[in-house]
Amino acid sequence: MSIKLRWSKAAVIAVVLFSISPDVSGQILQTARYETVLNDNDRNYYKTISTHEFGVILFRRLADVKNDQLEIIRVDTALQEKWRGYLEIDRSTNFAFSYVRDNMLYLLFKNRDATKGELQIVAMKIETGSYILHKVKNVIPFNPTEFAITKDAALIGGYFNYRPLILHYSFTREQSKILPGFFNEPGELTQVQPNEDGSVDVIVSSKNLEKRKGLWIRNYDADGNLTKTTILQPEEKKNLIFGRSLRMPNGDQVVSGVYGRYTEYSRGIFVASINAFGEYVIKYYPFTELEHFFNYMKASREKRVKEKIERRKVKGKKVRFNYRMLVQQLLPYGDQYILLGEAFYPHYSYLNSYSAPFGGYNTRPTAIPGYRNDLVFDGYQYTHAVVIGFDKNGKLLWDNSFEINDAKAFRLDQFVNIYPQDDRIMLLYLYENKIRSKIISGSNVLEGKSIDPIKMKFNSDVTKDKDTETSSLDYWYGNNFFASGAQKIQNTQETTVTFNRKVFFVNKITCPKPTR
Repeated sequence: MSIKLRWSKAAVIAVVLFSISPDVSGQILQTARYETVLNDNDRNYYKTISTHEFGVILFRRLADVKNDQLEIIRVDTALQEKWRGYLEIDRSTNFAFSYVRDNMLYLLFKNRDATKGELQIVAMKIETGSYILHKVKNVIPFNPTEFAITKDAALIGGYFNYRPLILHYSFTREQSKILPGFFNEPGELTQVQPNEDGSVDVIVSSKNLEKRKGLWIRNYDADGNLTKTTILQPEEKKNLIFGRSLRMPNGDQVVSGVYGRYTEYSRGIFVASINAFGEYVIKYYPFTELEHFFNYMKASREKRVKEKIERRKVKGKKVRFNYRMLVQQLLPYGDQYILLGEAFYPHYSYLNSYSAPFGGYNTRPTAIPGYRNDLVFDGYQYTHAVVIGFDKNGKLLWDNSFEINDAKAFRLDQFVNIYPQDDRIMLLYLYENKIRSKIISGSNVLEGKSIDPIKMKFNSDVTKDKDTETSSLDYWYGNNFFASGAQKIQNTQETTVTFNRKVFFVNKITCPKPTR
């Protein structure tokens, strides 16, 4: 089957290259921009997917009288539009997840009726847009929360009766099955990690017999057969709240995450090293042992906190800090591996003082039961990101942080992106039309926080922070990222002719390589 392609030639539809020279200020370069014009009242925005060296895919759903369509646009690494087409989709389904592997894009659709178990996977060749539709039979209806692709199979995670499960669908046999090892106890899926050899690692957080949270790590081969189960048991008065896994070159497995006395708040980071026999050692590092954890605070407050910690240490006592934190990434870095985590807290405000700008959140505020009727959940307020380096044995080597206390969102998606280089690490995120970046090397800060506004197409283009919506920053390929979102743009040129427009944009962001 082939997607119906329509090549776009109108300059007003797609604007690709800047009309001004690339910006060379700050820590990043913005070298290209793509725009597709939207109607003034159009809030049906595109989703964007990195396809690495194949470019970026933009897609959105369009309602039709008879059938709905998925409008799909592919732009290359120079942000030149390669093709635009329309994929007819079942009106009874909703888009759930996407995944890119090799030269293929996989789109997962679920049925709007939760009692119906059939799922659909569109497997599309990125270069041409040709695709195959896979209908995945599932005797146990569930709502997908995880989606990953191996060499020959799709893995779809979710919950049935509060119990996690993983559905394994073989593309070659066109058959599906539930992976063994689930349905025993309620738990939370924290990671579904496919490996290059086709095997899969699944991490589930669940309570043990002592009612403390541990991590169940199950390893499956390429056919979905259970090969090993490792249960990480916490120490007394500790819960392993969340963890992410990484395979080491020697075949050992590293799991790192957050732990705490309670299941909602973390007190520090843990690192577990697991050998081929399932034997493991866990090391715990409370936040108070991290050198730069409190750097996001104002200088006076940070000083008071650190002085309090030192006074308690002298008396042989501990100071415990509770944070809500998610571990977003665990990745190799030379002979080390590094962890990226983000701290946040839920924020509430009164409805009569709440205003949702064009550049605000996708979800409307909701009343909180038990509170005054005008008190609403106002999003998750981020405070800072932490970056921690460990050796292969789980020993803490260094730590650093990046303050992000100007950012708030309704979904707990990864906010800060990390780009490791040989001798330095760049951290960056996008919020309210500005890219914030910072360069570190271990515990040292090479370049402090830099702020770069999203670059427009024309010098005379103007947009306000509140006129940028659904913006995001994602890793692309090599030393490149891309920023995307919807903007209202005003352009009053010297001829007094106003060219106002609403667009969905993609900007190419390049991190300069270090000079030796």
